[in-house]
Amino acid sequence: MIISQKLKLQALIDLVFVNTTRFFALFVLASLSGILLSLIIGAYPAMQAFGMGFFTSDEWDTVQSQYGALAPIYGTLVTSVIALLIAVPVSFGIAIFLTELCPTVLRRPLSIAVELLAGIPSIIYGMWGLFVFAPIFSETIQPFMIEHFSYLPLIGVLFDGIPMGIGLFPAGLILAIMIIPYIASVMRDVFEVTPTMLKESAYGLGCTRWEVIRHVVLPYTKVGVVGGVILGLGRALGETMAVTFIIGNTFNISASLNNSGVSITSALANEFAEAVDPMHLSSLLYLGLILFVITFTVLCLSKLMLLRMEKHEGR
Repeated sequence: MIISQKLKLQALIDLVFVNTTRFFALFVLASLSGILLSLIIGAYPAMQAFGMGFFTSDEWDTVQSQYGALAPIYGTLVTSVIALLIAVPVSFGIAIFLTELCPTVLRRPLSIAVELLAGIPSIIYGMWGLFVFAPIFSETIQPFMIEHFSYLPLIGVLFDGIPMGIGLFPAGLILAIMIIPYIASVMRDVFEVTPTMLKESAYGLGCTRWEVIRHVVLPYTKVGVVGGVILGLGRALGETMAVTFIIGNTFNISASLNNSGVSITSALANEFAEAVDPMHLSSLLYLGLILFVITFTVLCLSKLMLLRMEKHEGR
């Protein structure tokens, strides 16, 4: 009798637990759907007014109520790509050093220091970038880039411009600094789960340290490494305050990375609170919807890529 009651109680607890977890899972899905629906409703007037021309126009005139998303989309993608190109190699080096090369005494303090960087608020990065990094960048790095790289064929146009310390490239650098702790922490964690037996076996066969990293550690942890990179990309796409401080916030498209620009998040941060015209507000919500779609698309593609990598594991 007592055992039967305990079994019934346990079954009831299991049922409550299952339904509770199902509710929270559905709540997340409902919240996501609600956000998407509210963005669509708010952006609908701009969709009707501008149609597909909203994606191809770089005009942003609040006086004439003419709006286009090309410049913010361009700035968002360019700064995110710059951040990834800089952050991924640096994060990989940090993770490899902490797991394979760092002395045991320094490993824990350095790991904590890297993780602490992730806890710094983005507005602090933005203020540091504007008041400390930008003057140094405009006086040293930008003049060097303009003098030595602007005359190169094909890529020289990327480094042309006036050394102002703000622009697409400085914003990308600040983003890279911000996402390095996230990518490096994930890479370090996945590198540490590589079985020691596999690495020791490779060393026993005469492999060098680099060969062990390349042929043992990376193949074993490639899914986690890609996940860390995607995490950093998501952080870069959605970053607001740091980019707002340093990108320049001008609605223009320029091939030069030293010129100022605008991202979707910086446009929203600068203009949303002051948007009085309904079309202006709807256009900003349209930008938010575009950012939502871009982020969602990137995450879906990354998930498909991870599933494909898992499917081909062992071949």
